[in-house]
Amino acid sequence: MAIVVLLAAGALLALVLQSRHDIDREARNRSVAVAETFAHQLGLQPALKTSDPSTVLQPLAEQTRKAAGVDFIVVMDTNGIRYSHPQPDRIGKRFVGTIEPSLQGKVHTESVEGPLGKEIQAVVPVKDPNGEVVALVSAGLTVENVTGALDRQLPVILLAIATGLALATVGTWLISRRLRRQTHGLGTQEMTRMYEHHDAVLHAVREGVVITDGDGQLVLANDEAKRLLGLPEDAEGRPIGDVPGLQRRMSDLLLSGREATDEVIGSGDRLLVVNQRPTRPRGRPEGAVVTIRDSTEMQILTTRAETARRRLKLLYDAGGDIGTTLDVVRTAEELAAVAVPRFADFVTVDLADQVIDGDEPAPGADMRRTAISGIRSDHPLYPVGRLIDFLPSTPQARGYGTGRAELVPDLSEAPGWQAQDPPRARAIVDYGIHSLIAAPLMARGVVLGVVNFWRSQKHEPFDEDELSLAEELVARAAVSMDNARRYTREHALAVTLQRSLLPRALPEQSAMDVAHFYLPAQSGVGGDWFDVIPLPGSRVALVVGDVVGHGLHAAATMGRLRTAVHNFSSLDLPPDEILARLDDLVQRIDHDHNGDAEDADGGVLGATCLYAVYDPVSQRCTMARAGHLPPLLVAPDGTTQIVELPAGPPLGLGGMPFETAELELAEGSQLVLYTDGLVEERTRDISEGLELLRAALSHPDRDPHDSCRAVLDMLLPARPTDDVALLIARTRTLGPDRVAQWDVAFEPSAVGAMRSVAAKKLDEWDLTELGFAAELILSELITNALRHGSGPVRVRLLRDHNLTCEVWDGSSTAPHLRYAATTDEGGRGLFLVAQLSEHWGTRYTPEGKVIWAELALPGAPGGGEAVLTAFLDVDPL
Repeated sequence: MAIVVLLAAGALLALVLQSRHDIDREARNRSVAVAETFAHQLGLQPALKTSDPSTVLQPLAEQTRKAAGVDFIVVMDTNGIRYSHPQPDRIGKRFVGTIEPSLQGKVHTESVEGPLGKEIQAVVPVKDPNGEVVALVSAGLTVENVTGALDRQLPVILLAIATGLALATVGTWLISRRLRRQTHGLGTQEMTRMYEHHDAVLHAVREGVVITDGDGQLVLANDEAKRLLGLPEDAEGRPIGDVPGLQRRMSDLLLSGREATDEVIGSGDRLLVVNQRPTRPRGRPEGAVVTIRDSTEMQILTTRAETARRRLKLLYDAGGDIGTTLDVVRTAEELAAVAVPRFADFVTVDLADQVIDGDEPAPGADMRRTAISGIRSDHPLYPVGRLIDFLPSTPQARGYGTGRAELVPDLSEAPGWQAQDPPRARAIVDYGIHSLIAAPLMARGVVLGVVNFWRSQKHEPFDEDELSLAEELVARAAVSMDNARRYTREHALAVTLQRSLLPRALPEQSAMDVAHFYLPAQSGVGGDWFDVIPLPGSRVALVVGDVVGHGLHAAATMGRLRTAVHNFSSLDLPPDEILARLDDLVQRIDHDHNGDAEDADGGVLGATCLYAVYDPVSQRCTMARAGHLPPLLVAPDGTTQIVELPAGPPLGLGGMPFETAELELAEGSQLVLYTDGLVEERTRDISEGLELLRAALSHPDRDPHDSCRAVLDMLLPARPTDDVALLIARTRTLGPDRVAQWDVAFEPSAVGAMRSVAAKKLDEWDLTELGFAAELILSELITNALRHGSGPVRVRLLRDHNLTCEVWDGSSTAPHLRYAATTDEGGRGLFLVAQLSEHWGTRYTPEGKVIWAELALPGAPGGGEAVLTAFLDVDPL
């Protein structure tokens, strides 16, 4: 502490002296710099030539003094008479200081007693262009201000010294405290007694202790260490390399000084567990402390426990890694991968060919190599996909036939295995594969294939314990394999059923150009469906639906609903009425299955449907939906919008009516119907999917097929988890040249006039051959409208794929086909209409009804002459 105080005092004195010297020098340099700067100002010499230099120089000098931070700037003539001074009353008086050196052109600094007190000042000459001194400038600081700068530094210096003293004091206290803690306050006697106790314990403990120094000498070895290592009594103090009886590996470890943790080293017939830690008494390695335990018996038990643990871990991992998907091939690959390299070096999985397709294998079926996993890829084993007919002498064939695993310890001495393919067998043995376990995949009493475990790296062959492990591993995997096989079969059946229920080709119609796409889900087919249904009057119905659920039940339910939609469409009902009837049908299906306890899963869990009808004559589209996603409408100019359509409840809920919406579609508009599998996915929600769909459809120049491809490229997921159905229809119109319409006066005489007008229009259309049948049909339908209906009455002819005759009236009374007796005077009108036409029927409108009949065009099957011939081929009355 005294030394620290002396050093601090010396440092303080040196700092004060140095600071005084530096501050004085800085003051002189600063005074010279300010005086020279002011002496060289441009306006100084002109001001000296004026009649009153003080008027100009006094404010300029004061301004510069304040800016430069000096105490005074004095301008004087060559006689020392002042022109400026901080104290104005000193102006005009003689300068206090030495000016002779400056009159000779030199810069002079000095310390004087001036008007402001003790001053440090500099005097510099002011020279004219000829080099003559015309004036002098003096600038400086008072000693009081210079000393004040030093005084301001003293507190910092004193604080630093006080801090150093405090740190020294605290450091001394900490060191003393640490020494007391390390010795625990013990004196020499207590330390000696404690050493004796430690020495007694060191030699009595049943664990070897060895201490080495940094020079590689054995410093200490207790009795247990000498016994375990076989060291002589005088081993201590010798270099480690010269100690007799010390094993080479142990000697290398002790000399290395490296850290070792539970390292097993053999010493004679013992297994020693060694731990070594370097000692660092002065911060660097200077030897090591080694502890030694005899673990011979423990090592044997540990090895067995570790082997059991690894096998249990393999079986546990197999339970989680095998069967992650319901795919037969993927399950086989997972089985092969989980056993390499922990159990075998190579694993091959051979499945009966029928299993891959989901069927049960037949006895003696050929097997196909389904999966291979190994530590190397250049093996000579059969490749994946190879169809193999194993000979009866092979372990694979025996295992497949008996259902028991086969062990081949040495493949080079297995003639039955080599007989399968001798060249390949030699290549396998030459490659280094020497042992085989062939374990059959058997689930529910059926053998699905064989798993082959091959060993090459370990010299020991497979043993009976490993045979049991292989059987257990394959038995667990067989259940997953059978589940995948059953799922594959069910999936194939469901896909086949669903595709058989969906339309294979779209019907011919003129109202729309239609493109469609359907893809079942990868994890199981669902109940999505679509339909394009031609309706009377050249109209067409578009349908998209979705049944909740997957599998055969969903596909079968979809077929029932699709059939019902076709049947209800034949009644030519409005979309809301068709959805209402579908809703009643789903409720009846649910009610019937709820009452059947044996078929609790047969009901409809939920279904949605969108039904739209487009009329190419009026260009109006009427649609309704039951819980389905709304359609998208793409205008001819590319504008894409979601149709604002009342949602309606899903089918089967009942209790709420369905609402329709009617749109007028320009020719070339595209109507897009879809299911949620297209726009909804795990990685995106429906709103994002709808925006992507709108972006893909914003090209009206594409035809529906190109639009369909664009939508699928942008939205179709790689592995769809739900069915995807897409229907894109571009509207067309039935122009005025193919439509004829007349209002009919509500009087019997109008029938003949309409026949004449219709015959003339048919002649214009080159359909004269249909004139007789069309006139007769129109006569009967108009007569019925006048006799049994109400006004107004209209007639419309449509020329499309066939000729459609329509009679409109304001009555909602439905006509009925009758079979009149021979003596009846009437009742044959609709019978004649039915005989002459291909189809006929009635549809209702808000104003009444329409009775229509269709005639095949000439040249078409059943058209023109065929109809007339059929009508004339009757017996005379």
